[in-house]
Amino acid sequence: TTTRHMLKESKTYASQTLMGGLSGFESPIGLDRRDRLSALKSGDIGFVHSWDINTSVDGPGTRMTVFMSGCPLRCQYCQNPDTWKMRDGKPVYLDAMIKKVDRYKDLFKATHGGITFSGGESMMQPAFVSRVFHAAKEMGVHTCLDTSGFLNTNYTDEMLEDIDLCLLDVKSGDEETYHKVTGGTLQPTIDFGQRLAKAGKKIWVRFVLVPGLTDSEENVENV
Repeated sequence: TTTRHMLKESKTYASQTLMGGLSGFESPIGLDRRDRLSALKSGDIGFVHSWDINTSVDGPGTRMTVFMSGCPLRCQYCQNPDTWKMRDGKPVYLDAMIKKVDRYKDLFKATHGGITFSGGESMMQPAFVSRVFHAAKEMGVHTCLDTSGFLNTNYTDEMLEDIDLCLLDVKSGDEETYHKVTGGTLQPTIDFGQRLAKAGKKIWVRFVLVPGLTDSEENVENV
């Protein structure tokens, strides 16, 4: 009964989120630009586009997916272009995000779900994401990072320890197509995948097949 009630409640919040962006979170008040930058670097705040409760493609079970603001890539087929600029996100306190995870932890455990950070590019704000993940792991909540791996060097080996699953978005299997699709380079994604494998982390490779753009046989085989 409790799980059903929480699921119903979470769907209500999710509906509000789709309409309002970040229902249930208060923005930091009284922080000037310097203070915000300092808090961002330490992970005391994160710039968030929206959040949702779902049971779709962001990992196993029922999940809280948090869409972070900011992305260095400009994918031609991006479904969330409104997340590209960090400044367009809403600053959220670390403690507030952790409390939200704690609120739904029983639901996550009952459905074998957890929390997923997506974006934008979740690794643009490594301190915030990794600190939430660390708190989630202490609660026994499954953690999932959805990333292109392009900002591989932003994430330390210590931060990797609190990741249960990585949804690694491989935009293309060859350098030329990757640059055409994203404006970036492929190697950081490969490097991050190798680091995850070395650390023994579970990886789901995700690839978007776009007719006329990423659908060549050679490209698919390279992926």
